[in-house]
Amino acid sequence: MQWYLTCFKKYITFKGRARRKEYWMFTLFNIIFSIIAVLADNMIGITFSGEVYGPIYLIYGLAIILPSWTVSVRRLHDIGKSGWWLLITLIPLIGEIIFFIWTVSDSEFGDNKYGANPKGEGPTTDYSDFDMD
Repeated sequence: MQWYLTCFKKYITFKGRARRKEYWMFTLFNIIFSIIAVLADNMIGITFSGEVYGPIYLIYGLAIILPSWTVSVRRLHDIGKSGWWLLITLIPLIGEIIFFIWTVSDSEFGDNKYGANPKGEGPTTDYSDFDMD
C-alpha cells in the first residue's frame, strides 16, 4: 500500500526513477481499487445504462490517470528510456508487449541521466564522501 500512496505523493512528478516494485505494486492496487469501484457501482445500482461501471469507477479512473502516467514515465527512466516512449503503447498489441517487457526489466545499473538508482546499487556520481584535500 505504501507504494500506491508514494505514487499519489508524486502525483505530478515526472522526474526521477521508479523501480519495478513501485510500478507493479501501484498497478496491483490500482486493479484492486478499480474492481472495488465497479462492484460498488453495481451493488448501489448506479451503473450507466448498458455498462458494468458507473460514476464511482469513472471518478476513480479520472483521478488515477496522472499518477499512472507519472509512475510509468519514472519506470521508463529507471531503465534509461525517455518518458516519451510511453507513447509506444498507442501501437496496438506490439506497443503494449514492448512496454510490458520494459516494465519487467531490471533497473539500469548505477546512476543515469534521470537520477540515482532507487535500489541504491551501482556507482554514484556523488563525491561528497571523498576528501578532496
